[in-house]
Amino acid sequence: MLSIKSFAFPVAAALSVVLAGCTTPAQAPTATVAPISAAEYERHIATLASDEFEGRKPGTAGERKTVEYLTNEFKKLGLKPGNGSSWVQEVPIVEITAGTDASLRLGSRELTYSRDMVIWTKRLVPEASLADSPLVFVGHGVVAPEFGWNDYAGVDMKGKTAVILINDPGFATNDASLFRGRAMTYYGRWTYKFEEAARQGAAAAIIIHDDKPAAYPWDTVQNSWTGPQLDMVAKDGNAGRPAIEGWITKAEGDALLRASGHSYDSLLLAASQRGFKPIELGQKASGSVRNLIRRASSSNVVAMLPGRKHPDEVIVYMAHWDHLGKTLARSGDNIFNGALDNATGTAGLLTIAKAYAESTPRPERSVVFLAVTLEESGLLGSAYYVANPIFPLAKTVAALNMDAIGWGGPTKDVTVVGHGASELEEYLASEAQRQDRIVKPEPTPENGFFFRSDHFNFAKGGVPALYIKLGVDDREKGEEWGRAQLAEFTKNDYHKPSDEFRAGIDLRGGLQDIELMQRIGWRLANERRFPNWYPDSEFRAARDRSLANGMSSAQSLVQ
Repeated sequence: MLSIKSFAFPVAAALSVVLAGCTTPAQAPTATVAPISAAEYERHIATLASDEFEGRKPGTAGERKTVEYLTNEFKKLGLKPGNGSSWVQEVPIVEITAGTDASLRLGSRELTYSRDMVIWTKRLVPEASLADSPLVFVGHGVVAPEFGWNDYAGVDMKGKTAVILINDPGFATNDASLFRGRAMTYYGRWTYKFEEAARQGAAAAIIIHDDKPAAYPWDTVQNSWTGPQLDMVAKDGNAGRPAIEGWITKAEGDALLRASGHSYDSLLLAASQRGFKPIELGQKASGSVRNLIRRASSSNVVAMLPGRKHPDEVIVYMAHWDHLGKTLARSGDNIFNGALDNATGTAGLLTIAKAYAESTPRPERSVVFLAVTLEESGLLGSAYYVANPIFPLAKTVAALNMDAIGWGGPTKDVTVVGHGASELEEYLASEAQRQDRIVKPEPTPENGFFFRSDHFNFAKGGVPALYIKLGVDDREKGEEWGRAQLAEFTKNDYHKPSDEFRAGIDLRGGLQDIELMQRIGWRLANERRFPNWYPDSEFRAARDRSLANGMSSAQSLVQ
């Protein structure tokens, strides 16, 4: 077996083959395009996932060490600061810690914090409470005119508590005519459900957790939503958010619904049919939560390689550097090292940056390397960047995202998350063919991974974004083994201290994907084309507006 220390992919000189449908050929790069370094990739993962970095939680000593490491590595490569003369973009945040004495009563049942429920308030107040708030089951909590769907139809939620299902109606019924069938839309994400409850004026919003439609077990809720929570702050101090937000277990959700003469299973089915109307449960909710509040800031790290012909046009490589830090609430191993999630992606960012820095000549367009913060807190670092872009979105050709690059050997396939979204998939298919691989849709589109990583914010801003994952059809062990490995990681290691780097972990498959992303970016950086979303994409209109506005601005400067 090839030693991982010597495993590097030479980038072929023939990268100039024109994509089907491309109107402008890419410039052929020379044979001096540097290879991907397996040794560098392994070194960066081992360092970033070490206990020394304390789980890379924003606002902690782990952040300081991470930002210093990334900045120093970019400097060593001879790259330029990406934010004027600075390597960082400051992201203002607030840290809110809910006390573990938080209480919640639903009907006659008193729920125990962490075991039965996890609640919080995003309002910047020392304490938030709920008293005798009528409970209303609002199905999936979706208002989607384009799908002819309104789960809040006919109900005034002021002063009331919304009880909400996770995921989309199409997931429960496997009906392709509902939303996108098994494939999750943004309406299925927990972030949307809290946002919509706020728009409806709800006093509280409670999501019923269920492993399959949520795509993670209850202990992920416990690990992710207890302890200090980071957020950006609205001008009103988040006063427009519900007083109480949170999750309850499926068992407690079923008990609540049965006490009202229903059941979880029966209402899941009812709420997944067209014409569903919200149901007053005839019970009330009461609860309270105390807050510790600390204002702070965190840092996106930004480096760039200026383009030699069109430096104002940029390709963005991105990965989130943050993870969950460490906790004092458990004995033994209490550091969430985040090796796969996402020391791998951050290591990939540095590894690709090294290859670009060592290649000559430089690409025609600029290449930006963006390590964002606060992904684990709701994609906040990338959201802040898109709201405050250093490089205009209209001049941003594409965003190439690396999040949780898998362990394992080479695969026959590569997974594209959010399949069928943009013209970037044509580049992906062409370059994957060079590796004798085929592009496949994600095996679990119902899990909504497209909306769970930082490229999503670029998509909302109109920028075509590509997010790939290691395929599941392992060349040596087969597809069944690959699927089992993916499921095992999700069950045993995702957002747990056991997500650690261990000597001997097989990195070959991940290196395939890193090489793939390098090749795609190189082609984009050496052509004149601006790829777009496909016409049926919900992000196409934003891109068209952005490009039109950018062209108008350029014309006005000329005039």
